[in-house]
Amino acid sequence: MLNGKINRVAVLVLASLLTLGAVVPARSQTSSINAYSPYSMFGIGELSTPGALPMRSLGGVGVAWRSSSMASIINPAGYSATARKSLIFDFGFEGMYIDNTQRKYNADNSYAGLARKAKNSINFHEISVQMPLAKGVGFGVSLTPYSSVGYKMSTIEQSDDIWGQIGRVRYDYSGEGDITEVKFGVGWEIFKGFSLGAAGLYYWGDIDRSYSSTVVNNVTGSGVYSATKGNDNYSVSNFKFQAGLQYSVINTDKRMLTLGATYDIGGSLRPRVTKYVYDNDYVQTTVINEGTRSAIRLPQQWVAGIFYQDAHFAGGFDYVRQEWGSSNGSFSETMYGGIKVAYVNTNTFKAGIEYTPNRFDVRHYFNRMAYRAGFRYGDYYQSFGGKRFAQYAVTLGLGFPVRFLGASSVDFGIEIGGRGSHAKITDNIGLIKQQYVKFSIGISMFGDDYWFVRPKYD
Repeated sequence: MLNGKINRVAVLVLASLLTLGAVVPARSQTSSINAYSPYSMFGIGELSTPGALPMRSLGGVGVAWRSSSMASIINPAGYSATARKSLIFDFGFEGMYIDNTQRKYNADNSYAGLARKAKNSINFHEISVQMPLAKGVGFGVSLTPYSSVGYKMSTIEQSDDIWGQIGRVRYDYSGEGDITEVKFGVGWEIFKGFSLGAAGLYYWGDIDRSYSSTVVNNVTGSGVYSATKGNDNYSVSNFKFQAGLQYSVINTDKRMLTLGATYDIGGSLRPRVTKYVYDNDYVQTTVINEGTRSAIRLPQQWVAGIFYQDAHFAGGFDYVRQEWGSSNGSFSETMYGGIKVAYVNTNTFKAGIEYTPNRFDVRHYFNRMAYRAGFRYGDYYQSFGGKRFAQYAVTLGLGFPVRFLGASSVDFGIEIGGRGSHAKITDNIGLIKQQYVKFSIGISMFGDDYWFVRPKYD
């Protein structure tokens, strides 16, 4: 019997390692897109919300969430809460529908209608494994998307000079890719209620961006105009570090109140940038190849939060501070029309609550389910032409226990949010307003049997 259970653990660990190995090459090829946003044209793209699905269903709260049966992806100090003789395996998918709208303007600054583009996408969100190493010491490893790039757009030149001398010139922009975060660390409960954790963070991935300019209607009737195409590849591979702590100011059999915090050191991401420019004048093609290192840096990040839990209720609040502007004060990019894209420091607030009517109810399954809701509000980490905007999300979730008195569960979540506005950057260029809906499913497997006990008899 015990040998069978030990074999189950071995199979589970092997399956998780094989899954990690299978995902790595698939992700580097970027076969699907997690983002579809013109804002992802710059930097490293749209940032992902960290945490397992139960955390994301609470608005992203989780730095102080201490659990013996749920993966602590946000704070490595939470690894120390892993129950002895157990193992936690977590896996999640996320699908998204996003709708982008932008007001169009004529050359004379008159309103020309609303442009709209929508997109569906689906991809994995997290894989994590967590296990005890000794009494009060736990180990965890996770693989999650850190950022995603996905966009495709075109525009027609609005300058009267170019229209009069050349004709209609179309500019096309597209890009896709992602950066993945692998976290591995240890948490140690130094004394009852107080834990410290440390984790190594490895970032890797590829982002490809392409652009082209084409004369689609030569009104001058003479002259030969070349088409220019460019491809930029950003290849990331670098290590960073994170430290975390949790302190349970109340820790009884009936309730727990925990304070938590993490600090990410940030620093240079140093992606290798390979640029190709193709200049085709219909007679020959000139190719220019250039390799550099981008100066973009990951921000220092502080997260602080509080979390309460008892037999029926759980909930908390997190505050996140990211120093994008301080880390990238000298780094900026330029979009169409000469508009400057700069990096800014951000503040994000997260709050969420979970309710379980009666997890010990034998007769009514719905009473054993977990019902979750949350909210998130904060700044976007870039400004466009000096204009900043906020982003927000409302979250809902359900947790379905797999068996009575067990900690394994199947979780569902939905997130409704948006960012941006229709505000003008210049006379005839406006910001893009985004609204999205995300659907998520996660599976959390908790080994609460005595799987690691050495049998006395074979």
